[in-house]
Amino acid sequence: MKNLAVIVTTPPTSPLTQTAYQFIETALSQSVELLGVFFYQSGVLNASQYLSIPNDEFPLHNKWQQLNKDHDVPFYLCSTAAEKHGLIKAEEPMCTSLIISGFTIAGLGELVELSLKADRVVQL
Repeated sequence: MKNLAVIVTTPPTSPLTQTAYQFIETALSQSVELLGVFFYQSGVLNASQYLSIPNDEFPLHNKWQQLNKDHDVPFYLCSTAAEKHGLIKAEEPMCTSLIISGFTIAGLGELVELSLKADRVVQL
């Protein structure tokens, strides 16, 4: 596998989301090129500015931001799902004040492009 795209559909409170993060870290440590991560359905909640994670839980919110910063991995946030979950408004889709840094609002077209470019697509 030369390159990879990942789709995250689970909220930050799900153990599957932590598994997705760890899968991505492992892939990067093995020199797999990560083309991008597409956050879809409840996965968009990973980008919420107002997410509150208790101190005794895995700090996934911070981990996504660090991963983006350290590896320059593009994080795409489905605009429709983000609107559905209250992260953006239909009238102002580019207003990202409720979204943490590192995430880009995108449509399903971006997901199609990622899927076409990647050798493998993994959904968690």
